Amino acid sequence: MSDSSRDASSSSDEILDIVDLHDEVVGQAPRGEAYTRGLRHRCVFVQARDAQGRIFVHRRTATKLVFPSLYDMFVGGVVGAGESYDDAALREAEEELGVSGLPRPVPLFKFLYEAPAGPGRDGAASGGGGVRQSWWSAVYEVPCLLPVRPQADEVAWYDFLSQEEVDARLGVWEWVPDGLAAYERLRAPRG
Repeated sequence: MSDSSRDASSSSDEILDIVDLHDEVVGQAPRGEAYTRGLRHRCVFVQARDAQGRIFVHRRTATKLVFPSLYDMFVGGVVGAGESYDDAALREAEEELGVSGLPRPVPLFKFLYEAPAGPGRDGAASGGGGVRQSWWSAVYEVPCLLPVRPQADEVAWYDFLSQEEVDARLGVWEWVPDGLAAYERLRAPRG
């Protein structure tokens, strides 16, 4: 899978399971092809909180394959071919936070994210005549009581912010749209 020495070209070669509207695997494709062709795949979003309950928030590096330089209140990424959501959540959380020995992230819910028409995942215009992007998104939470050492090639800035601080920045900072959609669902009353 990925590691801190990975570059954008090897990241785009990572093989992903391609899934249907019911999250059933219907094929496999390299990550770059999945993005370019708008093939539905799987992602994980992990909200990490410190001992004071503050949320790990970061700004993605400018070199990220998708949503460069935007803020996110989750760590996570794509689920590799044959990988479970649970395994991907733990792998991605440990990689992006730069820790090992996290408890297994707790699954909260799953939803199908459908990107708005217009700009693609990289902030540029979508290729292929406006290819519609969507991915199954599994949302988790995990306590992170370890000192974090985020990957320099993934995270340009980070801090742990209170819920109030995050909410105050929602209309100010530019957030990754899928993370924002997951956050809004997480914060919505459930009944």
